[in-house]
Amino acid sequence: MFGTAAEGAHEGSGLTQAEAAARLLRDGPNELPQDRRRRLPDIAWEAVREPMLQLLLAAGVIYLLLGNLSEALILLGFAVLNVLMVVVQEARTENALAALRELASPQALVWRGGQRLHVPARELVVGDVVCLAEGERVPADAVLLEAAALQADEALLTGESVPVRKRVVADVAEAMPGGEDTPFVWAGSLVTSGSGVARVSATGSHTAIGRIGTSLGSVEAAPPPLQVQMRRLVWLFATAGIGASILLAVAYGLLHGQWLQAVLAGITLAMATLPEEFPLVLTIFLVLGAWRMSRRHVLARRSAAIEALGTATLLCTDKTGTLTQNRMSVAKLRADGQSLAMAEDAAELPEQFHELVEFSILASRPDPFDPMEQAFHRLGQQKLMNTEHLHPDWVLAHDYPLQPELLAMSQAWRGLGGDMHVIAAKGAPEAVADLCHMDEAGLEAVRLGVAELAAEGLRVLAVAKGVYTGAGWPEKQHDFDFTFLGLAGLADPLRPGVPQAVAACRGAGIGVAMITGDHPVTALAIARQAGIEARHVLTGQDMAALDAEGLQKALVDTRVFARIMPEQKLRLVQAFAANDEVVAMTGDGVNDAPSLKAAHIGVAMGGRGTDVAREAASLVLLDDDFTSLVAAIRLGRRIDANLRKAFSYILAVHVPIAGMSLIPVLLGWPLLLGPVHVVFLEMIIDPASSIVFEAEREDAGIMSRPPRRPGAPLFSLGLLAGGLAQGGAVLVAALLVFLAGVHGAGGENTGRAMAFTTLVLGNLGLVLSNKVLDGGGVAALWRPNLALFVVVAVAAVALGLALTVPELRHLFLFSPLSVNEVFVALLAALASLLVNAAFIAAHGALRRRFGV
Repeated sequence: MFGTAAEGAHEGSGLTQAEAAARLLRDGPNELPQDRRRRLPDIAWEAVREPMLQLLLAAGVIYLLLGNLSEALILLGFAVLNVLMVVVQEARTENALAALRELASPQALVWRGGQRLHVPARELVVGDVVCLAEGERVPADAVLLEAAALQADEALLTGESVPVRKRVVADVAEAMPGGEDTPFVWAGSLVTSGSGVARVSATGSHTAIGRIGTSLGSVEAAPPPLQVQMRRLVWLFATAGIGASILLAVAYGLLHGQWLQAVLAGITLAMATLPEEFPLVLTIFLVLGAWRMSRRHVLARRSAAIEALGTATLLCTDKTGTLTQNRMSVAKLRADGQSLAMAEDAAELPEQFHELVEFSILASRPDPFDPMEQAFHRLGQQKLMNTEHLHPDWVLAHDYPLQPELLAMSQAWRGLGGDMHVIAAKGAPEAVADLCHMDEAGLEAVRLGVAELAAEGLRVLAVAKGVYTGAGWPEKQHDFDFTFLGLAGLADPLRPGVPQAVAACRGAGIGVAMITGDHPVTALAIARQAGIEARHVLTGQDMAALDAEGLQKALVDTRVFARIMPEQKLRLVQAFAANDEVVAMTGDGVNDAPSLKAAHIGVAMGGRGTDVAREAASLVLLDDDFTSLVAAIRLGRRIDANLRKAFSYILAVHVPIAGMSLIPVLLGWPLLLGPVHVVFLEMIIDPASSIVFEAEREDAGIMSRPPRRPGAPLFSLGLLAGGLAQGGAVLVAALLVFLAGVHGAGGENTGRAMAFTTLVLGNLGLVLSNKVLDGGGVAALWRPNLALFVVVAVAAVALGLALTVPELRHLFLFSPLSVNEVFVALLAALASLLVNAAFIAAHGALRRRFGV
């Protein structure tokens, strides 16, 4: 790997085996520390303490005591499923740390006791002298002692796709990843060219990548707004329902002296008011939502983020590997004063650019690691195949690597026969122009060309050619006679479909911000190509000078961020959240993991993404396609809208049930509903609120609406009032029907049967009225929904059996109904449906006009 000079220079500079062993014992292994694992009982106990789960368990126990085994088993089954989901999610941070440990090189070449030894990377200690070579990962943070044309890809830490040069420098102000000509190499980065010798300066959790792992373990994921609202709503209804049930039982017992009936009335009211459907519906929506997303190549790792995605107001995206392909390509060529924008689908390359591409390949390694050299080879295969400009049979005879004092490299090829060698050079334009000994006019032309390409955010290299026939190789590249051929502008191109995806987000009222470690000019160029608002750029240096309040103000009108360090990404996400944005953060590198976890919705790339990013994220794009993200946002909005419909329905349907349990007691009437009636109604409520509304298709204009305002609850006062009003209409209809029926020949049992029929039909009417809750209009009523058809059919058959089968009539305390009595109940239910439809239409018009 290294010659004798390296051996002589470092034979005595490494640690002895005894010193290394002592430091390893003192500092620990060169790996991320294993967090103390919580035991499964501890995690399960934390899950059981969740209010939603407690309500599921309580409702299941109540149904079990009442003898309704099937309902109890369903609710308790969902409780167990909830616990399992929490246990799985709590393991994600430990999985991310394990993935971070895998990034380290398993072996390292190190000087120990005057010998070069291969040792496990986990055994490296501070002070060890390690050897670095092309294609290897750096095993620990280190400072270079020697470097020969060394370049490293630090994209995992900085997000910048172009490798950076490394050189031995005595005095550097600050040690951080990124930047050219620094002496620091970082654990997890990849050596793309050259070689070097470095002294280890940090290991394990003290490395830059280790600090990311430490921060990832301490970052708290932002709780989705829905989860917070759900807890508050569940506690409110549970407290009110149980309190009202106790008061009702006591009042009935004191007024009538019938304490057994009092307990039965209290239990009936508790069953009518306990909103056990809330957690049940949320669980079903999120489980089925995850299944629907998987069919669109989006993996949901944290189910609560599915709904939150529908309310996202800002999408923070990394540039490298997310907006772009993380693959350098030649974007533009300039030769003989002419420029050519490259397109992969172009049929031919004009002849005047053939030589420029030919010598850019000859100036690159035959089998390169460097992404820019790979780009030149790909261009040659695409445009020069079957021409005389490709030379697979030529032999590399000599090379001159990149040097700090001359940012250009040359390679000499033997292939023309005799002693003649073809020389190809590439590098920084000013360095190549210097090799070509250009006059002032030529230099000015080069400057103009560089300015043109650099203004487009391109990385610019110059290419030159020469011929050499001497006996020995010159000491320096300057001794060759070079001819300047032209300039090549390279870029990491956008992924296909990104501009359309950004436009779709803008149309949906979602802002898009780009956060990158790249140069501001490059960031602006990519942002403009993608369609991201790019009036100005905030750099990491600018950001470091701002306090928390100043940063929040700066973020109001800034959407492009450049030269951003990993810890600053996390700070940006937290500042956006402090500005009441619901933040979705996309990324694929190690540097993205803390911000992915801190965001409301972390979205990792599944194909190109690292394990660390995938484990930290809430959602994973399996195909790395931005259009899949737009589909996920659309599905998230569908879930958001359908949850509103389902919860409005649940609120509405409990009003008449609770009213018909409470009002007869207060007015001294006979009890209208018992537990059997409530259980029958639950047979309709549970599938209607969960399966029917979950299967409801989205409105056509769902992506043209702005997201729900930050801080605006899903269960707004308007939604609560609307649900109560709808339920009130059904309650009034059922009570009027009861009063009409109780004076008939059948008395109390006839009135009960008519009121119950109205209640069941009114329940189905509430399903229909809430289908149009978000402005779908009459068309929403006719939108096909197989689950609704099944629920209506089953409810109609079950009601018919309860009204006609004598044994069931006796159980329900019904009298036989005439056709006219059934017709009266049907008309009352229809009237409540029309009233509710008119109310929802008027409420929707007010919302659209006044934004309420």
